[in-house]
Amino acid sequence: MATDSRTRMVQSAALLLRERGLSGTSFRDVIEHSGAPRGSIYHHFPEGKRQLVREAVEMSGGWVGDAIAHLDESGDPIATLHAFLGVWADILRASDFRAGCPVVAVSVEANDDEPEVTEAAAAAFRRWTRELAAGLERSGMEAEGARRLATLTVAAIEGAVVLCRAERSTQPLDDVGAELEASLRAALVSA
Repeated sequence: MATDSRTRMVQSAALLLRERGLSGTSFRDVIEHSGAPRGSIYHHFPEGKRQLVREAVEMSGGWVGDAIAHLDESGDPIATLHAFLGVWADILRASDFRAGCPVVAVSVEANDDEPEVTEAAAAAFRRWTRELAAGLERSGMEAEGARRLATLTVAAIEGAVVLCRAERSTQPLDDVGAELEASLRAALVSA
């Protein structure tokens, strides 16, 4: 049962980070959201909030990395892009445009005193880029071009999510998706 409580706390932290950001997410919020016993937070996270946030970012990064890998099993980078955009559009609408990316939230707010937190965010972005680049390479692109296009894709989608939240519309995601699709198609044709 202790593991279930711990896992719930990490999941709750990830969900709260994507809506409230790093500074807006407290231990008290995590306890309330997860339903975990009040005294369990320091038992499970003796290093404090940094440990909890790092693990929440690692979990979120893993979910997205696994999703990209799963979506890419189709072998069609365009289908993978559409699926990834669709997941984000669904998340944004379901949360009434409150939910963003917990990895971005932590990247923006973490400071120099939290290098393990920023490294967890960087590792998540690197994994997503690697997963996307690997799919592009399997489709015939050379490694360096695939890496650059994967980086563009991650950066553009993450930026579009921020714009969607501000505008309370999926139009920025739709626009970015159309441009990314055009770039992917052009790159794949010339591969």
